[in-house]
Amino acid sequence: MAAFNKFNCFVEDLTKGKHTLDTTASGNGDTLKVALVATAPVATNTVYSNLAGELGAANGYSAGGATCTVSASSQTSGTYKLVIDGDPVFTASGGDLGGTGDAFRYVVLYNNTDSTKPLIGYYDYGSNVTISDGNTFTVDFDASAGVFTIA
Repeated sequence: MAAFNKFNCFVEDLTKGKHTLDTTASGNGDTLKVALVATAPVATNTVYSNLAGELGAANGYSAGGATCTVSASSQTSGTYKLVIDGDPVFTASGGDLGGTGDAFRYVVLYNNTDSTKPLIGYYDYGSNVTISDGNTFTVDFDASAGVFTIA
């Protein structure tokens, strides 16, 4: 998987209580989602509405992207790690994912529970990705290293 890039606002948002990164199973954690976008996110973006170039809702892609399942949210020896399990899978159906000719390059992780939908981070795949009809794209989060760590 591509490297995680955090948005500048993320750490401050944590200190202000905008994110509850508990496990989904506990019922206390926020709902995190991933969106597929073609336009490069900017580190100074703060909320989902700042994003440009999200794939259109068609052919297997829903506006806002897919929900993630937080399976572990804990710290060991002063290092916090967030783990997402059940990697989100996007399947193109009825045409290329997002519509004919659409491609994406960035996968953006954000908090869908807070009304402002604050951004957490994104992954740059290095080049455009097109999911042709009948194929899938899996956002393969690292279950061992986690999505990110805070030391």
